[in-house]
Amino acid sequence: MTTLTATTEETRTAPARPAYRVTGRRVLSSEWAKLWSLRSTWITLGLGLLFLVAFGLIAASHYKSGIGSPHRDRDFATATALSLSLFGTNFAQLALGVLGVLVTAGEYSTGMIRSTLAAVPRRLPVLWSKAAVFGLVALAVGTLGAFVAFLFGSRIVSGTAAAMGLTHAGVVRSLLGAGLYLGLVGVIGTALGALLRSVAGGISVLVASLMLVPGLISLLPSSWQDNISPYLPSNAGESMFALTHDSTTLSPGAGMLVFLGWTALALGGAAYRLARSDV
Repeated sequence: MTTLTATTEETRTAPARPAYRVTGRRVLSSEWAKLWSLRSTWITLGLGLLFLVAFGLIAASHYKSGIGSPHRDRDFATATALSLSLFGTNFAQLALGVLGVLVTAGEYSTGMIRSTLAAVPRRLPVLWSKAAVFGLVALAVGTLGAFVAFLFGSRIVSGTAAAMGLTHAGVVRSLLGAGLYLGLVGVIGTALGALLRSVAGGISVLVASLMLVPGLISLLPSSWQDNISPYLPSNAGESMFALTHDSTTLSPGAGMLVFLGWTALALGGAAYRLARSDV
């Protein structure tokens, strides 16, 4: 009797387990931990940074070695230290975009998404957190790579017609624009992964929209090209970090708005499917 009474009293006085609430900060923290727990994150981010820096330095070296050559590529005739340094942007966007697809579609392929949505029943905070976390990481990697590529690339072409420094008008804006562009590409990849729920499907649509569609548009009549081409995702994104512009391209501000619109469209489609359909 005494033992039973003591056990009852201990049960009544035992501290209650604290009730944990799902908050935005905790969802962000969870997605941050999941992102860095994957080996593919480190490898792909490293490849994205390597592509951005290495191809920029290769382009700068190729430019300098071709000075005075009669067979010099015409594309390099008007090149600048900035355009040469950012030559690897097209390659880096693939690495960061593919990793963005894996951030969301990878959970669907492994079935881990069920545990994620069970912990966050409202669903949409999961998408916003994944996009925000990876978007900021891609932004940081892209901005770092752009500045590193320019600092070393400008030294390679110093003393040539392409030489310029950070103090030249528009250079810092272009480097920051390149970082922002790569960050938004990562967000689009995240949205496509959540929308299509397939790694292969998300990567295919990403590559098609950034690289294949512009080539197909070039087959249209020139009047159509002038009206459509500047508003394609890749072309609008390139205008964000281009140093000079003409009548066939958008200004940096307009290009950013257009690319933000494409990003919002991808996120909106992913949010609609996540909220309306079952896992």
